[in-house]
Amino acid sequence: MESNARALSNYNYGSAAPTIQAMVEAEARRMYAPPKRINSTRERTRYTEKPKAAPVERRKVAVATKAAPKISVFAIFGTVFVSVLMVFVVLAQINFNETAAEAVRLNAHITELNQQHRALELSFERAVDLRTVEHYARDVLGMSRPDVTPAIVINSMPRDTAMVVQVEESNDLQRFGYFLLSLIEYFR
Repeated sequence: MESNARALSNYNYGSAAPTIQAMVEAEARRMYAPPKRINSTRERTRYTEKPKAAPVERRKVAVATKAAPKISVFAIFGTVFVSVLMVFVVLAQINFNETAAEAVRLNAHITELNQQHRALELSFERAVDLRTVEHYARDVLGMSRPDVTPAIVINSMPRDTAMVVQVEESNDLQRFGYFLLSLIEYFR
């Protein structure tokens, strides 16, 4: 665990943090690397002696600061436009739901009115029963059925006929007078 922390601290000096796989690979290379050759006696003693537990030196990670990206005017307008469209979509959905609920209510009302119409038609048909009408006419009004003898209809009116009378040609003034007289007769 400590070696992983050391490997991580070694890689944190860069501008970008390494991936976990890269850190694991680097630690594996360090562990399986051949030992360094020791040239001097002083270095030999330094490596052969058991080192005393020294306080662990913590390296501070240098974080590269980036300038804040500039916000485009088009991005702002686009965001505002999309937000307004979303509000309109929500309002349209609410309006659609209200209209659908009203349509369901009106369909139920239509069904109820159709049932009332059928009931009224049945009561009308019962009221106009021929036996009931005949009974009412005979008993209440004192009417009787006509005789069984057939009635003979004689049409004595003569046929309509029209006669064409030839009139002598007249002048324009007489024609105008006839026209006025026909108008007066028409409006009488």
